[in-house]
Amino acid sequence: MEAIILAGGLGTRLRSVVSDVPKPLAPVAGRPFLQWLLDYMQPYGFGHIVLSTGYMHEKIADHFGDNYRGMRLSYAVEDKPLGTGGGIRNALNHCEGDEVVVVNGDTFFAIDYSLLEAFFHRQPTRLAVVLRQVADTGRYGRVTLDCCDRISAFAEKDGSHGPGNINGGIYMLHRSLLEEYSGNGAFSFEHDIIAPRVAQEPVYAYVATDFFIDIGIPEDYQRLDRLWSEK
Repeated sequence: MEAIILAGGLGTRLRSVVSDVPKPLAPVAGRPFLQWLLDYMQPYGFGHIVLSTGYMHEKIADHFGDNYRGMRLSYAVEDKPLGTGGGIRNALNHCEGDEVVVVNGDTFFAIDYSLLEAFFHRQPTRLAVVLRQVADTGRYGRVTLDCCDRISAFAEKDGSHGPGNINGGIYMLHRSLLEEYSGNGAFSFEHDIIAPRVAQEPVYAYVATDFFIDIGIPEDYQRLDRLWSEK
């Protein structure tokens, strides 16, 4: 399989605790967070990973080089922030196949990627979104499904609370989904691609309950560092 890891964010909210490296290199239990992510993905057979980078991109490239544990690494560097959608479209220029897994570089979600791939190929779809069941969707936004695992509504941080499904930050998609988008410059994959597509074509949800954490805020970053340091 081939993957894109979105690792170009400015990490503004994390600057109070991590200021000298980009967010993907934030140390967790003595190792860069991105290294934990790559180590988790490696056994699933990813042969090529494109790192979508921007802020302090040189530090990421210097640390990992062009190969990590047998996975070939390429770098799609953003001269200016492109948003999640623009970052994926830019990274696709370095991909060789038509299907790709996209992973947020500040989220650790311990899913089985081989099951995601099988799920994607069983559905009549160009996009599968990995969802996480949580007790309170307030921080993340809510994703609503119909009876057949098809997404019927995709709301990003709409203020609603209570248990439900949230966007887990992992996708499997066909590249044509981005090639058809006519907008230029920076755009959001969630707002400009997923949200309108659910009303136009089948977009399916792969719902998981595996370990999930987003290190985008200091509290969760420090919680993960403590948890894995103890283990």
